Amino acid sequence: MSGPLRYILVGTGGWGAQWCRTFLPPLKDSGRAIPVAAVDVNGEKLRYAQEYLGLSPQHCFTDFIDAVHKRRADFAIIVVPPQFHERYVDMALTFDLHILCEHPLALDMETCLRIYRKVRNSSRKMGIVASHRFDPDKQALAELVRSRRYGRVNYVVCRFTENCRAFGTWGKYRHEMQDPLLIEAAVHHFDVFRAICECNARTVHAASWNPPWGRFGGDSTALVTIEMDSGAYCLYEGAKANASTLNGWGNEYFRVECEHGTLELDRRRLRVFNGGAMEEPRVELVPLPEQPAWGAVRVAEMFCDWLAGGEKPPITLRDAMRTTSMVFAAVQSSRTGREIDVHQFLDQWVDATSSTRRADADQRPEV
Repeated sequence: MSGPLRYILVGTGGWGAQWCRTFLPPLKDSGRAIPVAAVDVNGEKLRYAQEYLGLSPQHCFTDFIDAVHKRRADFAIIVVPPQFHERYVDMALTFDLHILCEHPLALDMETCLRIYRKVRNSSRKMGIVASHRFDPDKQALAELVRSRRYGRVNYVVCRFTENCRAFGTWGKYRHEMQDPLLIEAAVHHFDVFRAICECNARTVHAASWNPPWGRFGGDSTALVTIEMDSGAYCLYEGAKANASTLNGWGNEYFRVECEHGTLELDRRRLRVFNGGAMEEPRVELVPLPEQPAWGAVRVAEMFCDWLAGGEKPPITLRDAMRTTSMVFAAVQSSRTGREIDVHQFLDQWVDATSSTRRADADQRPEV
């Protein structure tokens, strides 16, 4: 492709406004992509696309089909609540558009696999905005692990706790949905677990609930134990109805217990602890790396480079299905009280949602 790619942004209110303000202007500045249209069912929210992306009112629409008919585009960016993702994926594929979509992919495993098959059976590429993995602090932590300087990983701990107990403080629809903590939050943190451990999950055992003071329709709190394929374990503490916010979005606590050191990330401060038996540990502060783009901006750049013929990035729909299977295995575990084999869980869903069962490898999602 010559010249910048052309995209349609779907969803300009809420988190979509942040895309307009922060994540998308760098794509234009780098010459990778330019906006040709924006879509939001609430016409008032389109002002963000006009203000921050420079789109004229005639290039802002309340109907996606209208936008596609009037504006030529290469891909769509979907930033709407996950219960609407499949609808816009279907329309994007109908008009032969590539797709960049926010996590989580959908609110249940069946819909996620349905979306996967539709994309796989098309000629289009789809990326998932697993942006937390690409924060500078998480990247620095994962790089320390990959360096093997501190030996093998024993276990990883993550703490994500916030006070969003009042209705609507985490977005109205999240307070009304089932399993908001696991589906809307843990999906990002489980993705970081995979990046740190450099492998997928083997088993998941989860307990989730909502305390009496949490105004949620589903479970807002969870404790999860995950065994990874490498043999390392991951422990997850997630809570959205606590009395205080200790480690909220972007300031999560991760601790990696390695053979020769303890790596601790707390509120974007990365430290290494080690020492002899019964000694006070020596503490080393590790500076975070610097580069022009992180998080969602970096994800969008990688996606555009992929569409332009570059290397396949670690944000593909195929990769995201591994994190997705961890999430919904945790949901099933929390409901049944049983440990779930994640690989078997994915295989069972593949078989259950297949129209025909074939023995060849092409029958299974390439995840």
